Amino acid sequence: MASWYERTILPKFLACACSGPQMMRQRSRLVPRASGRVLELGVGMGLNLAFYDPARVTSVSGVDPAPELRAMAEAAPRPEGLEVEILPGVAEDLPFEASSFDSVVCTFTLCSVHAPERALAEAMRVLKPGGRLFYCEHGLAPEPKVARWQRRIEPVWKRLAGGCRLTRPILPLLEGAGFPTGDAECAFLPKVPRFAGWNILGEAAKG
Repeated sequence: MASWYERTILPKFLACACSGPQMMRQRSRLVPRASGRVLELGVGMGLNLAFYDPARVTSVSGVDPAPELRAMAEAAPRPEGLEVEILPGVAEDLPFEASSFDSVVCTFTLCSVHAPERALAEAMRVLKPGGRLFYCEHGLAPEPKVARWQRRIEPVWKRLAGGCRLTRPILPLLEGAGFPTGDAECAFLPKVPRFAGWNILGEAAKG
């Protein structure tokens, strides 16, 4: 059962942390690339829904384990005509058949799933051959000084931010799951604290 903090404070904390101008800019750059039948891992508050192109997307299925966040996603703005379903579920055990989606969208999600390797394996499983994973994540910074601060802050940050880890090695996780990362854009987001600002954005096709 979710705690009082998880039910009342955490959604507000995440709304503030995940909807900053730089993060919304990254969402606006990535999400319109999705096409066909789309699965969104960790749909959260539905912050991506406004950026889908209904001329390219036939439907969006979003999964999230938190009922408070799913309720916010149900009410989130989206383009007229966009077919959206919000479902309970976790990224590590998706309730969908293999090869059933054209696109999987994963934004600021791998930091908080319990088993990122399993979540990415599930993304690979449900993608059709030639389907694409669209990702935008934060993770372990390449600068040793920043990484040290990330490790120091992470135990407290994880409790405050619903299990969010600051030190997930995003590129190795993607590569290990079979998603090539040669075209990934990696940089510190401006005006974001550096401990949370190392950003990895890109897309990769299922072979």
